[in-house]
Amino acid sequence: MHFPVASALALLPLSAHAVNIISSNDDGWAEINIRQLYDSLTEAGHSVVISAPAENESGTGSDDGTPTVLTSACEFDSCPAGSPAYGSNATEPRFNYVNSYPVTSIKYGINTLASTFFSGASPDLAVTGPNVGSNLGWEVFFSGTVGAATYAANTAGIPAIAFSGATGEQTAWNVSAVPLYSQVYAELATKLTDQLIAGGDAPYLPDNVWLNVNFGAVTDGGSCATADEFSFVLSRIHTALPLITADDVETCGSTRLPTETAVVDSDGCYVSVSVGLASDKLDANATVQGVVLERLGDLLTCL
Repeated sequence: MHFPVASALALLPLSAHAVNIISSNDDGWAEINIRQLYDSLTEAGHSVVISAPAENESGTGSDDGTPTVLTSACEFDSCPAGSPAYGSNATEPRFNYVNSYPVTSIKYGINTLASTFFSGASPDLAVTGPNVGSNLGWEVFFSGTVGAATYAANTAGIPAIAFSGATGEQTAWNVSAVPLYSQVYAELATKLTDQLIAGGDAPYLPDNVWLNVNFGAVTDGGSCATADEFSFVLSRIHTALPLITADDVETCGSTRLPTETAVVDSDGCYVSVSVGLASDKLDANATVQGVVLERLGDLLTCL
């Protein structure tokens, strides 16, 4: 049973309106997960623009650097050697690469591309990933997917969500058959995004706040093979220290949230949703956790 701070939102119908979303990752602009998420969010009615690294930049955290001309081909031969530092897909201008880090890429999307594709408006929301592999606990300090999301939330003031998935490997956008996990993760990410938007007027998250969302493993042909089989659980990023860490928001009969690692590693099909401060990548306090708990309403369940 779920015990939110205020249960009224759980009674509201899900009616997310279309918003402007900037999308990035650290696995590269041609990796299939970011393209699947683009398709899913677009089908849900949102206006989405991808601004992601030309290459796999996993593990680069919050690094930032001046983009340079490509000396070799983009990942999966998605652009040739000698291509400019910034570029886009020839047939889909909303697919953009930046030959630099994830933070640099999303910064370009926010500061340059948004004005073109969003009629001069800033993005309403930033999403990153789904990352190939989980980003749990201390891993958030090194993840470029997280670095891009926290840049958006802290420096640019845009609500942000970093998505990561336990299943998968680096896969090109043009693979003959889209992996099941990539489809499931895109659907789950869209489901949470829509619920967050439907939970109330903008801004969709408090200032300096991002969500770290980790999807459990997808098993093709077994359990956890569809998005409907997964449950979302409010969690914390870092392990609480006895007698030191303040209480979390009260929910599910406790004032201590499970860690996202405990959620993802549990038997069953789970998604961890942690509320972090973008300035230091640590957990937000109980009050801020409570705001997210209310916004997500009945999407959340107990572990």
